[in-house]
Amino acid sequence: MNRNAFARLCYLLTNVGGLVESRYVKVEEKAAMFLSILAHHKKNRVTGHDYMRSGHTVSNHFHEVLASILKLHPILLVKPIPITEDSSNDTWKWFKGCLGALDGTYVSVHVPKNEQPKFRTRKGTIAINVLGVCDHNMNFIYALCGWEGSAADARVLRDAVTRSEGLKVPRGCYYLYDNGYANVEGLLTPYRRVRYHIHAWANSSIGPQNYKECFNAKHCNARNVIERAFGLLKKRWDVLRSPTFYPLKIQNRMIMACILLHNFIRTQMPNDPVEEVEDTTCSPTHGPSDDFIDNLTSSQAWDTWRDNLANSMYQREA
Repeated sequence: MNRNAFARLCYLLTNVGGLVESRYVKVEEKAAMFLSILAHHKKNRVTGHDYMRSGHTVSNHFHEVLASILKLHPILLVKPIPITEDSSNDTWKWFKGCLGALDGTYVSVHVPKNEQPKFRTRKGTIAINVLGVCDHNMNFIYALCGWEGSAADARVLRDAVTRSEGLKVPRGCYYLYDNGYANVEGLLTPYRRVRYHIHAWANSSIGPQNYKECFNAKHCNARNVIERAFGLLKKRWDVLRSPTFYPLKIQNRMIMACILLHNFIRTQMPNDPVEEVEDTTCSPTHGPSDDFIDNLTSSQAWDTWRDNLANSMYQREA
C-alpha cells in the first residue's frame, strides 16, 4: 500500500468507520499497527516493541480499527457488472450475463479442543470454510465466513443464497462454479466426467473434441479468477496462512477485514504490487427493483440453456 492509498484509508476510517485518535495515538498509527499485524502476522508484544507501545494499547487499537474497517463494507465490496454481448475480453466474452465466479477456501483457525472435530476439514486441518465471490477483476463481491471446516461447499452456498442479506443473484445473470454443486439457475457448472482442469489441457496439440470439452475449457479458464483471488488474498495477508490465537469470532472478522482491504488496495492502486510479484458476512449493494433467485433447484431448462451455450461456443471456435 503506497502513501496515497494509506492516507485515503485513514480518511475512510475516520469519516465513515468512526475511528478517532486517542490522547497519545493518532489514527495513522492505529491503522499502521493494524495493517502490520495482518500483513506479517505479528503478535502484540512484537508490534508493541516496534511502535513502543504496551501490549494492552496495541490490543485496544487493533479492535478499534477492526470494527471501523467492517463498517466500510458497503463502500469496499464491489457491485457486480454482468458481461455484455460486445465484450472484447477473450476469457469472458463467451459468458454473456456472467457476474463473476465463486468458490470456497479453508482458513486455518485455533478452536477449543472439544470443538475441533467439527472444524476438521477433509484434509485433516482445523479450519473454517470461507465462501468468496469475485468479479472478473478479482475484486470480492460477497464473502461468508464462519462455517466449520467440515461443512460442504454446497451447504455453505445454500446458506448464503437463502439469507435475507445474503448473496443475491439477479435473474438472467449467473456465477461460474465448479462441480461441488449442481447445475442450477444462477450457478453455471462444467460438465461432469469431461476433462476440465487446466492441467488436463497441458497438451495443446489435443484441443477440445466436442462441445462439452470446449465449454469446460473456457469455463475453467474464466472460473480460475476466484482461485487467483484467493491466492492473492493469502499472499498479501500472512495472518490467513496460519492460525491465530484470537477468539474464533475475532478470527472471522479478521478474515472479512482482509477481504475488504484487498478490494481497497486493488481499487485505489492501479498496479497491485503483490500481483506483479506473482504474474461476519457482508453483502453487495443491489437495486430495490432487482428480481433475485431465491432457491437452488435443478431444472431441465437450465441444463438445456447450458447445452445451447456450449454448442454456440463450439461452433464459433470451429
